[in-house]
Amino acid sequence: MTDKTDKTDNSSADAWGELGVPFTHLDQPLFDGSNATKRDLVEYLDAVRERIIPALEGRPLSVIRARPGQEPFMQKNVPKYAPPWVATVRFWAGSSHRDVSYALCNDRRTLLWFANQRAVEYHPALVRADQPDRATHLVLDLDPPDADSFKMAVRVSHLVRQALADVGLEGAVKTSGAKGLHVFVPIGDSAPGDAAAATRAIAARAQALGPEIATTAFVKDDRGGKVFVDSTRVGGATVISAYSPRVRPGVPVSFPVSWDDLEDVAPADFTVHSVVRQLGGADPWVRQMPNAQTLSADIITEGQAIPVARVLAMHEGKRRARARGD
Repeated sequence: MTDKTDKTDNSSADAWGELGVPFTHLDQPLFDGSNATKRDLVEYLDAVRERIIPALEGRPLSVIRARPGQEPFMQKNVPKYAPPWVATVRFWAGSSHRDVSYALCNDRRTLLWFANQRAVEYHPALVRADQPDRATHLVLDLDPPDADSFKMAVRVSHLVRQALADVGLEGAVKTSGAKGLHVFVPIGDSAPGDAAAATRAIAARAQALGPEIATTAFVKDDRGGKVFVDSTRVGGATVISAYSPRVRPGVPVSFPVSWDDLEDVAPADFTVHSVVRQLGGADPWVRQMPNAQTLSADIITEGQAIPVARVLAMHEGKRRARARGD
């Protein structure tokens, strides 16, 4: 989708002239309620490019774009008007049952082209384009029941950390930029199916450590006000990148936090207006990320005996419908 009324902002074109990207309407609001302009987004992403590009590079990328007065939308297929220097890869998308031409955000020019397209959120796949049959991380997505329950997600993150430690693994944690947390566990040469099984096992162990606060129930109505330990972010699935902004009021950023500091932060502490200053010259996501680890056969076998959450929820939904006579 292009804005045919766009006109080049000459001052910004001069500032980034060597990139060959025509920046447009930089001083317009980014989206309704953002308290930020499109310029804020472009300048933020340019400032963190050496941190965010390594998290995106070589991975099929989906983005969420936003415009004032319109609903945000996810873009997977690279638009036909994309410049020829935007690298792409074709992958089968199971959700839409078709081949999709995904972008690979491998360089500054591509990142800022996306920013000029009002791509606010960056969701890379958990596999690399050149190795789609190898998972690079386990991800536990900790989703509290509401926006005021972040402290609950913090408590559950420590349960996840303990569950990982019990099987000889460790991970790094970041805010989701929304209301919860993501725990990333770098792994070695593992098939997506094995990674998915191990993730289910870790989620179940975390729930067992704190059943009063953690749940693996996929159906929201079944969670009982607990934090959902989501084990479904595996393989070709996407997760918001570290340092990516979110389409939310104030434009918060998914930000790495040390385990020791979790009790003292809130998602709103990290925004496109504050993160560059907070980072200084550091890259906490790289610093906190452990080396790649090997999944044991035992944890894979344990997870293989646990039903996939989405599949279990689908079957349960059908059972309930039958019981109601629908």
